[in-house]
Amino acid sequence: MEYILAVILLILVLVAAAATVAAVKTTRAVRRKVEQTVPQARRMVEDTTLKARSYTRPGAAGEIAQLRLSVRTSVDSTRQVLRAALPEDPALHESLALLARLEEHAGALDAELKGLEREPDRARAAQRLPELRERAGRITHAAESLRWAVRDRSRRFAADDLASLSAQIETEAGALRHWEPTEGREPAGGRTAGPAGASGAPGTADAPGAAGEGASRPAITGGDPLRKSTRLPWEEPARERGEQRDHRPRNGS
Repeated sequence: MEYILAVILLILVLVAAAATVAAVKTTRAVRRKVEQTVPQARRMVEDTTLKARSYTRPGAAGEIAQLRLSVRTSVDSTRQVLRAALPEDPALHESLALLARLEEHAGALDAELKGLEREPDRARAAQRLPELRERAGRITHAAESLRWAVRDRSRRFAADDLASLSAQIETEAGALRHWEPTEGREPAGGRTAGPAGASGAPGTADAPGAAGEGASRPAITGGDPLRKSTRLPWEEPARERGEQRDHRPRNGS
């Protein structure tokens, strides 16, 4: 009885441990998912807010919102293009490192623009705006240059691969069209090619199979031996019948 209770207790402990481990793993997965989703949702809300401000607020406030939105959009698009092309082109790791450094400058600029957007002194904000606009233009230009360089590189690789594949297909197609029969094999017509065959008439030499078949068959014109030994009277040669007429007695003798 004690042995059965010990086994039951051990099973309960194992079940409780498995349930605890599963609960911990589930909690970590949910937390990780939330940590990934919350920044994306917050970023989406901020982008929507900046887009609305760029259209609704006049003056420096609207321009600041437009600069922040353009820098964010350009850097995000470049990151997406690089990550999509990285599995096929491992040489883009260095480009990702450069983009990470560019994102640091973009983040610093976004923080300055965000602080300038809350600046109550509009005159000071207007004085700082040209310098920040120039920095935003440089960051945007760098991100666009990197993005289009990656796209051109992928397009060139695809074009080179397509050209190589087309050349291989043309070579294979030519080999399939121009073939020669191997030694010991006859053409599909069953006759050997000769001078007569080249001029359009059938060749004089028959196929080996046809020759063997003709040799194994008996001649059609040959007579039957039994029929030769048993001739009928009317089948006797004319010469024999003439000799018999010569031996008949004549009436005058």
